[in-house]
Amino acid sequence: MTRGKVLVLTALAMIAFAGNSLLCRLALKQTAIDAASFTLIRIGSGAVCLWILVRLCKGPMRAAGSWPSAFALFAYAALFSFAYIRLTAGTGALLLFGAVQATMITWALRSGERLRPLQTVGLALAIAGLVTLVFPGLSAPPLGAAVLMLGAGIAWGVYSLRGKGGGDPLRATAGNFLRAAPMAALLGVVMWRSANFDRTGLGYAIASGALASGVGYAIWYTALPALKASGAATVQLSVPVLAALGGILFLGESITLRLALASAAVLGGIALVIFERRAAAS
Repeated sequence: MTRGKVLVLTALAMIAFAGNSLLCRLALKQTAIDAASFTLIRIGSGAVCLWILVRLCKGPMRAAGSWPSAFALFAYAALFSFAYIRLTAGTGALLLFGAVQATMITWALRSGERLRPLQTVGLALAIAGLVTLVFPGLSAPPLGAAVLMLGAGIAWGVYSLRGKGGGDPLRATAGNFLRAAPMAALLGVVMWRSANFDRTGLGYAIASGALASGVGYAIWYTALPALKASGAATVQLSVPVLAALGGILFLGESITLRLALASAAVLGGIALVIFERRAAAS
């Protein structure tokens, strides 16, 4: 695969990941669809799209994925949706991304990996940025919504860690989406009194599941083998920035000084951890 093709595929994948935040926020802010219904349609449409991609690219669908991974995927998607009822796109993406990376770094430490001094500084800086963002104040995001998004990030971090040994990533993702679909359906049943299948909201949910999730993951897994591990981690630093820019352009959201400072601390701190890890490995 040429360098130019890898660059284009990687950029498309990052846009798709940021698109999930924008589509969810659009649906919950500008339409009447509820969070549980959005989660159900997103996971269901993602499962269908991934199943089709597996059949087209790899032949018959064989057993892949696992129920624990599917539960982590469902927990991420559900908490993500309910958090975005009250969070802006940029704030939500930053909280999500920070929690994902913090979860994966914590697991690495528990597994025996040791941080170099600059990595320790970077981790402390990232944690301070997240604390600053959610600390009470006029410009702080709603605490309950922030906690839900942090929970979504932890769930996605767990899902990512479990996926490292999950075999073929496209088949595993398709299998996990298929398993998560009945969990989302059960959530829909529990929340049926507040269900509202707004037509425009349904369209956003389908786009989030089939395009931003299904096609987005397929593009990412195509580009991933051509990227170094450090490069794959570093490029994801762009997702909160893209989500924040999209929120400004399409949702009329504004960037507060608190969000700007927290973003610099979180993204800078995580970048320092990643870059130092690469330096230690070279």
